[in-house]
Amino acid sequence: MARVNSGLDIPLTKMNFIVTADTAIAAFTEVSGVEASVDVIEFRQGNSNSLAPIKLPGLVKHGNVTLRFGCTLNNDFMKWATACVSETRKDDNLREVKIELVDISAAAPTEVKKTTSGSCVWTLKNAWVTKYSAPDLNSTANEVAIESVELAYEELTIPGAAGTGQ
Repeated sequence: MARVNSGLDIPLTKMNFIVTADTAIAAFTEVSGVEASVDVIEFRQGNSNSLAPIKLPGLVKHGNVTLRFGCTLNNDFMKWATACVSETRKDDNLREVKIELVDISAAAPTEVKKTTSGSCVWTLKNAWVTKYSAPDLNSTANEVAIESVELAYEELTIPGAAGTGQ
């Protein structure tokens, strides 16, 4: 077992992402959907000599992040996911979620993968679990049971972005 800096024991497998949401910590093999896009607003003044519109930046939108095949030593992450998708959920389920890329090929697999501009940590602000998918339970199949969690969030901090302190 390798010990990562977050205190979570994980085997040296493909679980290369450590995800923390307050005290909830889990490791995942796949993280997808970390993205931000800006809507384009096209505008043309009525007295313009050009038939081409001016393009202005609009709202910033974020896709949902999907985390697949996780493991954790405590139940905090699953308790949070359950609280978010529960019919009796409360309004205090928003979390700041950090997704860290762990370099298991390094001499010390406890290190977070580094880029030229700093560590690879994506921060999702005001995140909450919007979907939980249990694995397909088929005893006749020769497959690994993979569960997934989908997160919605409001802001994204990109690793190495100037002024973020990452």
